[in-house]
Amino acid sequence: MTVLWFIAMKELRDALRNRWLLAISVLFAVLAVGIAWFGAAASGVVGFTNVPATMASLSTLATLLIPLIALMLAYDAIVGEDEAGTLLLLLSYPLRREQLLLGKFVGHGLILALATVAGFGAALVAILIGVDGVPTAALAGAFARFAVSSMMLGWVFLAMAYVLSCRVREKSTAAGLALAVWFFFVLVFDWLLLALLVLSEGRFSPESLPWVLLCSPTDLYRLINLSGFDAGAEVTGVLALGRELPVPVWGLWGALGLWMLMPLMLALVLFRRRV
Repeated sequence: MTVLWFIAMKELRDALRNRWLLAISVLFAVLAVGIAWFGAAASGVVGFTNVPATMASLSTLATLLIPLIALMLAYDAIVGEDEAGTLLLLLSYPLRREQLLLGKFVGHGLILALATVAGFGAALVAILIGVDGVPTAALAGAFARFAVSSMMLGWVFLAMAYVLSCRVREKSTAAGLALAVWFFFVLVFDWLLLALLVLSEGRFSPESLPWVLLCSPTDLYRLINLSGFDAGAEVTGVLALGRELPVPVWGLWGALGLWMLMPLMLALVLFRRRV
């Protein structure tokens, strides 16, 4: 455990030195405040509207940004060390491969967690200070759920990045595959599901289609953040299927947790086999 924590702290110090943590935190804070105040500008409303609309807008923003940041943060975690010639040096020390990979994962996970709390926490404080009559308890609870689920979403894509980094031999290949993973889960998956709904013409059971949402961590993330609200107007597209999904909220959290654990276990297997 001491070795794992030492590696994690090394990754965190590198992020602080490279201003990664500061840049991500500022980005999250600026965009979150902007979304909270101008998210409804298209309908002619400027300023904070309500908690469900704000959470729906923020979760959509986070779905685009957090997976991309996580993938770019960790795609070269292993293959980068290999290309630089430092992987063999690290493995010559008295530490196991599992300790090295998990230490790096914990370090990158801490970077995302701190950036999420700092960035979106700043937005929460700005809303509480700048908006009169805001339901404090509802907003704080929604932001807490949003922050924790955002961390988990980031950890899911960190684990996916580690799978890529352990599988390929070149950083450029890992970067290209990381962008492909982001493109598929953030954009293409929902398009494919909509195409399936249109082209199926009733051939698929209506009860089975909502379960397909469990195959996408980004859709799970948005469903978690819209749970607890009467957000009918905010739920559009494939997320409307989530209303028919017979899974409690804790089940959605569990499914998102599995999405983190399964790629991480696969990365450990691939790293053990890497020569």
